[in-house]
Amino acid sequence: KSSGKKKVSKAEQLRLQKEEEEKRLKEEEEAQLQAQQEEAARLEKERIEQEQMENLEAKDQERRESELAELHSLEQKFLSAQQWKTDYRANAKWERYLSCDGSPDPTVLQEINTFMSLWREDRNEDIQLVMEKGEQVLNLIEKLQFLLLDTPPNEITEKEIVQYQESILELQNLLHQKYNEATEHLLKVTNMYEDSETGNMQAVIKDKNVTFCIWANLKKKVRFKNHVFCDVEHGFDLPKSLAVSSVAVRILHTQYDHISPLRLQYQSGPKLEVLDSDELTQHSKDNVEEPEEEEKTDREEPSMPAEEEICSHERKSPSSFKENSSSVAGVHEAEEKTEKKSEIMDVPSQVQDPLMQEKTNEKEEALTDDNIVDLQQFVLVGGVYHIDALQLPPQVKQIKDWNMVELLDVGLEAYPYPPEEAEEAAHPPIHITLRLSDHVMYFEDPVIARWDPAGQQWRTDGISNVTYKKQEQSITFEMDAFYTIALLQDAHCNMLYRAWELRPTGVDEALLRVTTVFATVQIQIKGNQCMLSSVAVEEKHVLSHVTGKWTSPLDLRATLKKAGVNIFPGEYSYKYVSVNKKAPLAEIRAYQQMALVASAFAFAWSKWNLEAGQEKVVFKVSEHLKADSIEDKDWSLYMFNGQKAQKLKIAETSEAFSEELEEDTEFHSTLYHMLKDFASKEALDKVEGASFLFIDVVYQLLLATRVLTYS
Repeated sequence: KSSGKKKVSKAEQLRLQKEEEEKRLKEEEEAQLQAQQEEAARLEKERIEQEQMENLEAKDQERRESELAELHSLEQKFLSAQQWKTDYRANAKWERYLSCDGSPDPTVLQEINTFMSLWREDRNEDIQLVMEKGEQVLNLIEKLQFLLLDTPPNEITEKEIVQYQESILELQNLLHQKYNEATEHLLKVTNMYEDSETGNMQAVIKDKNVTFCIWANLKKKVRFKNHVFCDVEHGFDLPKSLAVSSVAVRILHTQYDHISPLRLQYQSGPKLEVLDSDELTQHSKDNVEEPEEEEKTDREEPSMPAEEEICSHERKSPSSFKENSSSVAGVHEAEEKTEKKSEIMDVPSQVQDPLMQEKTNEKEEALTDDNIVDLQQFVLVGGVYHIDALQLPPQVKQIKDWNMVELLDVGLEAYPYPPEEAEEAAHPPIHITLRLSDHVMYFEDPVIARWDPAGQQWRTDGISNVTYKKQEQSITFEMDAFYTIALLQDAHCNMLYRAWELRPTGVDEALLRVTTVFATVQIQIKGNQCMLSSVAVEEKHVLSHVTGKWTSPLDLRATLKKAGVNIFPGEYSYKYVSVNKKAPLAEIRAYQQMALVASAFAFAWSKWNLEAGQEKVVFKVSEHLKADSIEDKDWSLYMFNGQKAQKLKIAETSEAFSEELEEDTEFHSTLYHMLKDFASKEALDKVEGASFLFIDVVYQLLLATRVLTYS
């Protein structure tokens, strides 16, 4: 019985194993069949998608020529703006010639030389008159600087560039010479400014451009070795050796910087051609046949051949205006070649391929001395403080009704400190306290640097024990000798931007908002001008002295940088910021086409711009015809590479980036035509009717802020 049961159980076991094997094979067959069906379905789906994509691509190529031609007709507005600015400059020059208001034309060498000669010979050293004349000199310098910055290379000769720069330097030197003469005159009549408490002379004389703080040690008492100028709250504490000497201390604060090397940047950067319709047609055909080669060409297009040599040359000798002028000559040659092909639009030199810049920088001599301030990384904010120890000149003596003074030919003399015999011995430092301007923003503790005349550079050595009090807006430090001092701030502390938005607010009006880690900057655009609407720091509005004033983009840029709010990347900013590199073709053409439609469409930052890679830019777009806020649901995402635009299926809140097209949408060769698919007639009418000057200002501000790269 037991053996029979074993046999049965064995047979049963074999049967079960057979059933399991059959079941497994059946499941494998079913799984294989399902996998084959799924793969077939996937391939079919891919085939359909590929077919649809090919159809869309073919459709895009069919209408590419007509779309680019239509865009080209819109882009004529850029050329109209260029022509308007050319005519405006010519008209301004003619009106300046006709004005005969007594002030010299700074562009006419004979007039400016005569003006300077007459002022040199003028022996009137009254400080108020010198400061009034100084304001006129500063206006002349500003006009020349504006001409050098604003005039396109084809409208200014190399000779004129050198002449203007030489005139600027001569005017700067003459102005400081006159300040010294006025100081010497003040130190001869110290009895007019004698302090009743100490018996020493102290005076504060200021206007909007310059502040003189002068103290003369008449009593030579050690207990009066420190002093605070009450009106401005600048102060000093002298070593005992100076407290018993015939010494005067001058703190001359200028709101401008006439010390740093003359670094004037010309519009000599890369150019972007505006092709005519025939060239556009060929361009599109070439793009179909050789996409890789075309892409390479487009990437290189914004960087002119001479650019690498120019950048390297200017960096090696930033203070030499004669060498700078030779760089401009190279630009002229390259530009002449470009103009033979087509009309051009100016693009600032900082908009170039960072890879090209990195190659250029291989030639740059690295700063080996850590004490030298890198003026590509830091920007001077708040003006310059000339802190000098001066020899007291012979004083005026009153004899009966006569005022008599001994005249010396040496002029204003510096008082040597430390004394020459004590060069190797230790000598006490000078303690200085400076009250900082309310008109300047320091987002981080400022760097104090001294000017080194021999090396023509700002240095940080020789200065110690720096204490910055943010609430009191003051800075205290010690220095081992008397120096010219400046406060510097990281030029990139407001980069990268956290967000940005550009939206229309009316007919030929728009608002550009840039949000940084420290501030929110709002710029209004209207017609051919722009205005700093507000600067908010921690929800408080600041810099009210520069808000609400209509000006040009160039002036606005200078004003904001001077106030410490720099949202304008420089040519080498990519070295100091972890930049979201974008191909020049995509970035520049995006700015152009955004400007063309900015009268009816709003644009804003998208987090997916970083994920899209170098060759493509991604941003949010919404048709915006009313002056109200834009809700999140109204925004759509668009991607553009300079040659192809598409609407994306993803939203800003999606979990991952995808280039998948929005359903029932197509490709277009231009951003304008992509938006046209969803735009209302009213919006398109506004785009057609937008002023070319408004478009140009929007374009300039987008190029200046580089929001697609520095966000």
